[in-house]
Amino acid sequence: MIMSQNKLNILMAVVLIIFAAFMKVLTYPHSFNPIIAISLFSGAMITDRKMAFAMPLLAMFFSDVIFEVFNIAPGFYGWAQIGNYASLLAVTLLGFAMKKISVSYVVGFSIASSLLFFVLSNTNVFVFDTYPTYGSGFNGWAKCLLAGIPFVKNGLITDLCFSTILFGGYILMQKTFTRKVIA
Repeated sequence: MIMSQNKLNILMAVVLIIFAAFMKVLTYPHSFNPIIAISLFSGAMITDRKMAFAMPLLAMFFSDVIFEVFNIAPGFYGWAQIGNYASLLAVTLLGFAMKKISVSYVVGFSIASSLLFFVLSNTNVFVFDTYPTYGSGFNGWAKCLLAGIPFVKNGLITDLCFSTILFGGYILMQKTFTRKVIA
């Protein structure tokens, strides 16, 4: 039986969501997971905007549920969590701007998505910091960003790896399943 394209897309989305969630949990606390790359990929490749936004949010939510249920780490941690979900939406929006799939575009947008998520999530930490860890004002925000720099390297490597896999896999599948007609 041949599966419709819509059902195939939904199946691939479900597999990516579950894979991302489990990678986030299994690699905790080092966070080698494809959620940011999925956000970028979804924005760039999924024509259904609702599905594009839903994929990374569901992956993040599913992993947060696993963290909470199995008491691995706090899965639900307050207002700051909403900012992290919003950061994923911003990366998905960035993906909408990717008009061409090429090595340079994937690398450039992957780096941009890593940096965007870093700045937004660290700003989120600063804004919702209930213990003034970094101080207040611009200097406090700058200290918060500086404190997060060690995580940027891991994020860049992770996002580049998974973006390469997602976009490269998509192109490979497209070439494999698209046959040229000779006239």
